[in-house]
Amino acid sequence: MDTAARLLRLLSLLQARRDWTGPSLAERLGVTTRTIRHDIGRLRSLGYPVDARPGVAGGYRLGTGPALPPLLLDSDEAVAVAVNLRGAALPKLEQLLPPHLRHRVRAVQSATVLLPSPGPPVDPEVLTHIAYACEAHERLRFDYRDHAGTVSRRDAEPYRLVHDQRRWYLLAWDPSRDDWRTFRADRMTLHIPNGPRFTPRPVPPSPDVARGLREATWRYRARVIVHAPAAHVRARLPIATEIEPLADDRCAFTPGSDSPEMLALWLGFLGADFEVVDAPELLAAVRDLAARYAAVTAAADTRRSATTPP
Repeated sequence: MDTAARLLRLLSLLQARRDWTGPSLAERLGVTTRTIRHDIGRLRSLGYPVDARPGVAGGYRLGTGPALPPLLLDSDEAVAVAVNLRGAALPKLEQLLPPHLRHRVRAVQSATVLLPSPGPPVDPEVLTHIAYACEAHERLRFDYRDHAGTVSRRDAEPYRLVHDQRRWYLLAWDPSRDDWRTFRADRMTLHIPNGPRFTPRPVPPSPDVARGLREATWRYRARVIVHAPAAHVRARLPIATEIEPLADDRCAFTPGSDSPEMLALWLGFLGADFEVVDAPELLAAVRDLAARYAAVTAAADTRRSATTPP
């Protein structure tokens, strides 16, 4: 292996694992530890930061610095990255792939159907600014537009950015509410500069965060009693929801949806009788849906009677 090829291979190894000992690198590259030391020096002379730790437990680690090492990927990694790329970046990467990998990527792309993302776009600068505020523990000031379109001024302590494959959310502590709140990033209009620094507090467990995300997307909620075991209802729901067992054959939960009509439709998928508790909008939606279905079956019965010989 010539020097240039060996340096590229050495960079690839340093990227693949956080820590390497000199003997391990020498064994991988088929050279002596002295050659490894010389090659590390060559990388440093090219501007690549390689940290070294002396001693028996010492070794080498690729650090951070002004020079960006080339991105070295094996065959499977290159295909995985290319398959997940979209837009202008993909043609640029395809130009760098060898023919056999380019063929694999194009085969996957040609056999893949892309569905449009249901989530609204978010300006990357907004996400970057929120992420910086989370890391720096600086309060965020922003205007927030709720489900009804009402805009309010908010001042919150940011903690986490969360992405659920549809939307970006900010998990934050809202001092005015004295509670945790989840904000959709696409509904935030930031005010710069940020507010003062804050002392971080413990972040809620992941299940609580997930529940907050679900509730943040719902415009309408209602309490429903289902005449079926909790396990039956839980198995029929599209997302995880807290269910309160009332008896062996009855349970209650508070589902949510964008509208009472959509919630009425989903409740029909439960395959069980249910009661609507103190939710007149949902009850009206169920009544309208039942009338519409009844009209369909009545029309079908009328046609059948007209075509059946006496």
